Amino acid sequence: MDPLPNPAPLASKLRNTLVRYHSIGDGEWRVAKKTKDATVWRKPSEEFSGYLYKAQGVVEDVTNRIVDHICPGPYRLDWDSLMTSMDIMETFDENCCVMRYTTAGQLWNIIAPREFVDFSYTTSYEDGLLTCGISLDYGEVRPNFVRGFNHPCGWFCVPLKDSPGHSLLTGYIQTELRGMLPQSAVDTAMSSTLANFYSDLKKALKT
Repeated sequence: MDPLPNPAPLASKLRNTLVRYHSIGDGEWRVAKKTKDATVWRKPSEEFSGYLYKAQGVVEDVTNRIVDHICPGPYRLDWDSLMTSMDIMETFDENCCVMRYTTAGQLWNIIAPREFVDFSYTTSYEDGLLTCGISLDYGEVRPNFVRGFNHPCGWFCVPLKDSPGHSLLTGYIQTELRGMLPQSAVDTAMSSTLANFYSDLKKALKT
């Protein structure tokens, strides 16, 4: 088990990585799924043998409230159907923490429940916010869970210039689920999970 990292350089590196992903040209992405709430693209990841996914959709709410629902905190468990538990293991400051969370089984339990330990950081970006994270090898793996690993991930949320009550939410996700899994099952699950994330979030913000 690794010791906890120094948060400041890790947060800075993580932000820079996400900003770089955000500048990748449209031509490098391939559409993986399209719904009324979001479009999901993917491209080969530079971090591991799977894909980097990009999801994007317009959400009817202000940036701060949307990010409050996404970043570690009490809201997330209430509405995210994939997340089954979450606890904050360490807090560095109000925008930076280490959290452990578990996810439900997917695809009729072909993908068994997973556990993740992530460093999470939320910061300003342009007129909005960026909340991002990366997994750490920290803490004991609990029984009945496979420990997954999130390579640099994050959500950019910025207000629409011509409609301030709406925000453009763009996510970059690259999750290594680990364990014995067919890659095709993982790819199917990831595209659907990201599209569902938008519809679940929109319902939660209306309540």
